[in-house]
Amino acid sequence: MTATATQPTLEQVLRLPVPAHIAIIMDGNGRWAQRRGMPRLMGHRAGLRAVREAVEGCVALGVKVLTLYTFSLENWDRGPREVRGLMRILEQVLTDEREDLKKSNVTLRTIGRVDLLPEQSRAVLDETKRYLADGTGMTLVLALSYGGRAEIVDAVRRIVQADRKKRLPLARIDEELLSSELDTDGLPDPDLLIRTSGELRVSNFLLWQLAYAEFWVTDTLWPDFRSKHLYQAVHDFQHRSRRFGRTG
Repeated sequence: MTATATQPTLEQVLRLPVPAHIAIIMDGNGRWAQRRGMPRLMGHRAGLRAVREAVEGCVALGVKVLTLYTFSLENWDRGPREVRGLMRILEQVLTDEREDLKKSNVTLRTIGRVDLLPEQSRAVLDETKRYLADGTGMTLVLALSYGGRAEIVDAVRRIVQADRKKRLPLARIDEELLSSELDTDGLPDPDLLIRTSGELRVSNFLLWQLAYAEFWVTDTLWPDFRSKHLYQAVHDFQHRSRRFGRTG
């Protein structure tokens, strides 16, 4: 497909610096399926191609970190059949894609209350992490059983627990300390947040880390998301002025 002013190619995007960390809220799987008279799980399965294109596109761009909002804490409230299906899809994807991820030099990391996942899912996750541990390229972060508020609460709890043992001075409790106790410790904050399906909210995702991220929203439902959408998002990001609260 020929590139236009509103549809940049990979080569065009690579002419300017790309975001170091891209985070994606993968929304619209259920609606995609419902519009086609299919069960919701078919929408989640259809979204796997979009995941693959996002990962491959970010690797091609040289993105250092890609974080995917895979399963939220609130998602546990969905019907047990859908939750079981989502866990099976997670296990299948990790198993099927790990070889290609290894070839792309990708490492895997998770954030969230992963201990709440079924034992089998956690076992597949751990196995995949070990298999990809030697990667020196992009870090793929899966937000699983994740909630931004819960992450901050857990971080505060760890600080309080440490204070009981070390008696931390009040001045020692600052943004740097809190950041170090978050699940994303050691990762740069997202530069760019992409959300599909046209919804204009962050849905309890990376509430602390998104403080100065640029937002890019598309009406495209997640199963229809392709690398061209990723390149468009990065292209638009490259032409914004990031002032971080300062004047231009």
